[in-house]
Amino acid sequence: MKALAALFLLMLSFPSFSNEEVYLSPDKFIDKTFSEEPEQHYFWLTKPHKSKVSSILGRKPNQIRIKYWGKGVRTAWILDEIGKEQPITVGITVEEDKIKGLHVLIYRESRGYEVKQSFFTEQYIGATLDKKLDLTQNIDGITGATLSVRALNKLARVALYLHKQSPFSRHEQTAALDKS
Repeated sequence: MKALAALFLLMLSFPSFSNEEVYLSPDKFIDKTFSEEPEQHYFWLTKPHKSKVSSILGRKPNQIRIKYWGKGVRTAWILDEIGKEQPITVGITVEEDKIKGLHVLIYRESRGYEVKQSFFTEQYIGATLDKKLDLTQNIDGITGATLSVRALNKLARVALYLHKQSPFSRHEQTAALDKS
């Protein structure tokens, strides 16, 4: 019985038995996002930020800091959110407080893979956050991929919120100039 269980676990680790599909590695996403070497930072989820991110996700975030990259007024975020059962890894580029690009990097669900297609992800370009932390653009859903669409919407909102709090935000740079 133990041998059968071990064989089953071994089979799950092979890509042919796993639903994981890597469309773009995180390193290549960062290289593609910046023409020059970006600065790597960590955004610490202090109590007020954790509260905002929790309200966006509908749950408490499972980390206390989030790695991101930035240069000028651009940031890149690699974030995960559960679709139906598995995490979806998404790379989101924010520039001048707007989404410049959203890419599904790794998809692990058995359904809803259409969210990786450019016809879907291009809907996010230019989106910002309103005062209620909702996207300013309507994102059309995909039949059979409702939970994956919701996951990407949440991640887009989180990336926009975090960017706006970062030193790379146009809002933050303007505030710093006003103080000087």
